[in-house]
Amino acid sequence: MTRVCVFCGSSRGNRLVYADTARELGRLLGERGIGLVYGGGRVGLMGIVADAALESGAEVTGIITEQLNIAERAHTGVAAMHVERGMHERKAKMAQMSDGFIALPGGFGTLEELLEMTTWTQLTIHDKPCIAVNVDGYYDALFAQFERGLQDGFIRAEHRIAVSQVATPAAALDAIAAWKTGMVKNPFAVLP
Repeated sequence: MTRVCVFCGSSRGNRLVYADTARELGRLLGERGIGLVYGGGRVGLMGIVADAALESGAEVTGIITEQLNIAERAHTGVAAMHVERGMHERKAKMAQMSDGFIALPGGFGTLEELLEMTTWTQLTIHDKPCIAVNVDGYYDALFAQFERGLQDGFIRAEHRIAVSQVATPAAALDAIAAWKTGMVKNPFAVLP
């Protein structure tokens, strides 16, 4: 594992545990010699995880949209900053540069990024793990919805494993390291 993409809020949220978890993940990335790919922001949980990763010696790559870059939201201290036309190009670049995806708490953008990368794993556009760090139960309702989709026949059991939840940043990194190529079956293959 060389680089991990982290999706998280451009806000800090209103619980200290969110910032503490972002800081812990950034620190662990540096300690384990893993690079950070992220949304390129200097604010919120994005800025916290980037700062902690930089402080611990991790290589940090930001990928930001032209719109956000113009609004001066970009982190100026990262090793590399890629400016993409829009969100579609931004996510494609993040996927290309990363070995897996970790979602910390965040809003609509974080949820959308996690779900799109999970869908890309399901569709075998890539073969990379998607892990949510379920800080203080933040992702409980989302994972209950996944289970409902499984029970009601909208999500196949062999695809449900495309996304998982863990309690800590260390467990998220361990889950990505344990990912085996081909764990998610190609949905277009003819089933016996």
